[in-house]
Amino acid sequence: MESVESVERAAVNTVSTLQVRDVSVQIGDRFLLQGINFTLNPGEVVSVLGPNGAGKSTLMKVISGERKPSTGNVLLNGRNDWPLNHQALMLGVLPQSSSLSFPFTVEEVVLLGRIPCASDRDENLMITRKALEKVDGLHLKDQHYTTLSGGERQRVHMARVLAQIWDESAYGQRYLLLDEPTSALDPAHQQLTLKMARQEANQGMGVMVIMHDLNLAARYSDRIVILKNGQMAAEGTPHQVLTPETIGQVFNIEVSVPDHPVYHCPLVVNH
Repeated sequence: MESVESVERAAVNTVSTLQVRDVSVQIGDRFLLQGINFTLNPGEVVSVLGPNGAGKSTLMKVISGERKPSTGNVLLNGRNDWPLNHQALMLGVLPQSSSLSFPFTVEEVVLLGRIPCASDRDENLMITRKALEKVDGLHLKDQHYTTLSGGERQRVHMARVLAQIWDESAYGQRYLLLDEPTSALDPAHQQLTLKMARQEANQGMGVMVIMHDLNLAARYSDRIVILKNGQMAAEGTPHQVLTPETIGQVFNIEVSVPDHPVYHCPLVVNH
């Protein structure tokens, strides 16, 4: 077991970013990703956009460690060789779909997120309920997971991931990776989920969100990365990236992009 001194030394020497460095994923002659480079910093929301098949979910799998890149690497707080139990305290991942067939209660499912943490059961229960409250799911805590709707299940898994990285880590900054977190949600809970992501970033967490909705990305993102055919088509602030020219080239649609009258971000209007 590591000493307190060695943990503190590791934290002092840590680079506080999540870096994707020249990542490519190749299967035979086909590139699923090619030469991807960007950095996710603590305190910001970065959205990844692109048409179906652009490589978004492959990128998520590479960053989370589920898939090894053909070339390049991903550095989590300066390293690509963290033990899994350390990585779990810094990197929370909500995949596009999560399945669970056991008749656990919602509270028990969210408690699973606390497995890597050193806190006792009372504290774990307190954090579990706070995480459920954040996703508007506390009223579900005693229900069986298998009886929930798709949107309710998505919110429960969001709470589980939040519970996993709830505490500040001695090993480095924390990052939240969300793969299409709003796809099964009604409009109110879409807004709630992205507001929550924004709040986590405002409190110092780095958040990466894969999504399809250009206007939600425009409203909640500090930066946007757009993928097309496995390559980076654009990167920058919403105003830099969400232009009629870029959207037309990537998504093959005609749009106008005025300024949003309330939030003063780009407002993408289809023709």
